[in-house]
Amino acid sequence: MEKADSQMLVILGASGDLTTRKLIPALYELYIRNLLPENFVVLGVARTALTDDEFRQKQRDGILASQKELSAKDIRLNLFLECLFYVNFDTRDTAVYGVLKDRVNELQKRYLLPDNIIFYMATPPEMYEVIPVGLQKSGLTYSATGFRRIVVEKPFGTNLKSAQHLTRLLESIFDEHDIFRIDHYLGKETVQNILVLRFSNGIFEPLWNRNYVDYVEIISTETLGVENRGNYYETAGALRDMIQNHLLQLMAFIAMEPPATFDPESIRDEIAKVFRSLHHYTPEELQKQIVRGQYIAGNIEGEKVQSYRDEKNVDVKSVRETYVAMKLELDNWRWGGTPFYIYTGKRLAEKKTEIIIHFKSTPQQLFVGQCSGSSCNQLVIRVQPDESIALRFGLKVPGSGFEVRQVSMDFLYSSLSDKKLPDAYERLLLDVMLGDSTLYSRADAQEASWRFIDPIIDDWTKKGNEGLTFYPAGSEGPRNIGQLISLDEKPNFVRCKAIVK
Repeated sequence: MEKADSQMLVILGASGDLTTRKLIPALYELYIRNLLPENFVVLGVARTALTDDEFRQKQRDGILASQKELSAKDIRLNLFLECLFYVNFDTRDTAVYGVLKDRVNELQKRYLLPDNIIFYMATPPEMYEVIPVGLQKSGLTYSATGFRRIVVEKPFGTNLKSAQHLTRLLESIFDEHDIFRIDHYLGKETVQNILVLRFSNGIFEPLWNRNYVDYVEIISTETLGVENRGNYYETAGALRDMIQNHLLQLMAFIAMEPPATFDPESIRDEIAKVFRSLHHYTPEELQKQIVRGQYIAGNIEGEKVQSYRDEKNVDVKSVRETYVAMKLELDNWRWGGTPFYIYTGKRLAEKKTEIIIHFKSTPQQLFVGQCSGSSCNQLVIRVQPDESIALRFGLKVPGSGFEVRQVSMDFLYSSLSDKKLPDAYERLLLDVMLGDSTLYSRADAQEASWRFIDPIIDDWTKKGNEGLTFYPAGSEGPRNIGQLISLDEKPNFVRCKAIVK
């Protein structure tokens, strides 16, 4: 793979969990695969008082926790840690960012680095409007000879208005092509493989439309609750946390038109078109085509777990959704009339993320055991836990007669190589170092997705408790999920049970 030019990565919020669990272990993986730039320095920034050595020790522990087989004495690990540095100051005070500039200048001179810097915002969202201003005031956002890029974690706004405000602020400091809105789902190998599966194989594209696809399911469920993220989840909920970004992005990869060329802007143009074609719900459709739920106490793998309202930092009368199921449609030529069903929730019976393309059934059922109604011809793209692709269809059972049984042709992504599949952050960090924005979200796509989501949030805010259903932890979700789909049209459809094990 291509190597990026020498540069510095400045991680704002470097004392936090994201840096230790994800970012630094991903950078170490790139280091041992010889994919980091020739000259490369990581500068951690936060309010917590740490020395360079204390910061390195913390990151050493994070790397060792992510790689159980790695020895703390490994010479490669120690060489990598020497590239890590740290500076602390009050990042809320935009007047004191000169401290950061001085440290940047010192490290650039010491390591003969060109003036190329990436700023990674591993901070709470409320700092997204503060830190860029502090960087600009200190003169760190301008370079006459190199580049300046900024990476922003989700959530990118909480509604259309806040997303537009944040975009205007960032674009007043950075160029749009230097703003990288990260979605770690798009760094997963199987998600990227959707594009290759679709656009490098002639057998799928002729069928990839309303004429042959009955409906599409996009499912992402977890057994975990909100853990220690009660404060965040009370402001976000499943709709903002999962659907507005991760799952709508997956839907766009499935629904997009073939790009004219495989370059970042051509691909992002097609994604933006998908979001602009989302059918906006009428008031009646808001009631019939969306289900929201919240988990109550239950059992998961034999262990009793508490309700959402009993979680830390959660309102005892909270109406925040931990589960959303929705039927949506695209008002365009390729997909008009083909429903997409999206499900996501916490404290459910199984952890999985997968996309299921349900192809239409044959017009006549000739054989015993053949599927009727909803088709059993499925293409299943599993993102987690085991990245794989399966094609399901009917074959004759050996023996006399013509009894049909559903079979599956399975492909595990790990079978392509005996090497460990790279973590999503490895791919995304490498891309931003190279300036490749293919897997990063663009402002117009973000705003189009918020235009779709905002009316749903407004409707739920007005209704409060009304319409909120409850489901036991460890179950498959709310019982009223069947309202999303006409049982007369698809008699075999039962929630996520359409997935054949």
